[in-house]
Amino acid sequence: MVVVERLRRAFGPILAVNDVSFAAEKGEVLGILGPNGAGKSTAMKMLTCFLPPDAGTASICGHDVRRTPIQARRSLGYVAENAPLYSEMTVAGFLKFICDVRRIGPKRRREAIDNVVETCSLGPVYHQTIETLSKGYQRRVALGQALIHDPPVLILDEPTDGLDPNQKHEVRKLIRTMSRDKCILISTHILEEVEAVCSRVIILDGGAVRADATPQKLKDDHGGDLTQVFRKITAGHTS
Repeated sequence: MVVVERLRRAFGPILAVNDVSFAAEKGEVLGILGPNGAGKSTAMKMLTCFLPPDAGTASICGHDVRRTPIQARRSLGYVAENAPLYSEMTVAGFLKFICDVRRIGPKRRREAIDNVVETCSLGPVYHQTIETLSKGYQRRVALGQALIHDPPVLILDEPTDGLDPNQKHEVRKLIRTMSRDKCILISTHILEEVEAVCSRVIILDGGAVRADATPQKLKDDHGGDLTQVFRKITAGHTS
């Protein structure tokens, strides 16, 4: 569902993403792990068509992010690290607005919103304004807008950043549930998140791929827990 081949992006003299390649399939939760400045968010922005790559290619469900960006965007849902929401809107109004943006007509709209409200447990806050919601519920609203058109691919940048332990648990539970019939990419620097939800992990550092394996294989190959593995793999690289 997601294919990345030799992706590259620089900002002046800084090479943020350097020759990155990987693929991900339906049913996978692929964690893109790395220290701050490793190139995770830049890679995500290229996959979601917000940044053009300097070189290389990427496709979402067969749609090239440079040649057919509209079709690629239709195939994915995206939650940015600091997902922008219209705080003065109610949850109901915001989801209806996203339906308009996604061109979901009246016949499908009710079903699409009902599915999102149930999946993200938004019923208790459906008529509240977004600015009155907790961070956990705001994150659920952000996930809801990404799911409203039932995309086969989800791209989540730091999905639990800033949430309390209970909220993190609920969001991670939701991700595991959704992964059964979707391909999910998660950018994170939280090692416990990888253990909790990811079936596979790519470690980025200095803009390049340093490892690509299941969490268990990384631990078996390098010894120790994931924290120790991460330190070993990223030691000596610049980020």
